Amino acid sequence: MKGIILAGGNGTRLSPLTKVTNKHLLPVYDRPMIYYPIQTLVDAGITEIMIVSGKGHAGHFLELLRSGSEFGAHFSYGVQEEAGGIAQALSLCEDFSDHKKVMVILGDNILEDNIRAAAQAFEKQDRGAKVFLHSVEHPQHYGIALLEHNKLTKIVEKPKENLGNLAVTGVYMYDSQVWDVVKTLKPSGRGELEITDVNNFYVQQGTMTHEVLNGWWGDGGESVDSLLEAANLVAAKRRQQKS
Repeated sequence: MKGIILAGGNGTRLSPLTKVTNKHLLPVYDRPMIYYPIQTLVDAGITEIMIVSGKGHAGHFLELLRSGSEFGAHFSYGVQEEAGGIAQALSLCEDFSDHKKVMVILGDNILEDNIRAAAQAFEKQDRGAKVFLHSVEHPQHYGIALLEHNKLTKIVEKPKENLGNLAVTGVYMYDSQVWDVVKTLKPSGRGELEITDVNNFYVQQGTMTHEVLNGWWGDGGESVDSLLEAANLVAAKRRQQKS
């Protein structure tokens, strides 16, 4: 399985921190934000990784990360010409995938859990997709998973009514169907191709599986407060490891 990190977008919710840099290059405690999703993939046994960034800061990613050898990985790079949504950024990785299964992680997602076992289980899954869920305090900011008898039945993006608090985190696993699905998407009301539409395709097909993360989950790009919270979670974990 190959890995994809999506690190584009304008990062407007973190302005003015993002006026002169990409949000995924901002520090989270003692490392750049992008280091954390890289480590999640490497810890899951995935070392062939493509990183997609926006055109304004692509050179900064290359200068920071280089070949990937520092992480025990091999990096390829792609550039999203404009902010067209997560699914649009994903579409740039079809050739890289060789139509094998892929694990996709958003560049601002920071996981405490090691998800190697989930990746291995997905490799054995005949077809379909897998998402990772985590409880959140502000479900109206996320895609919320609806479950019936522990089966995922629908994902509702930023619900206005109370539908539960299990958010779909920015970590996804897909089979090769995903490339055909992306080509059928229509832009949402905000003019972007939505990853929730991709996930709901698999839900409707009945091939979507899910796992609930046990450890903490940091969304470094949701707000300045979430960035601070992610840094504090990482700092506490570091101190725990040193004690």
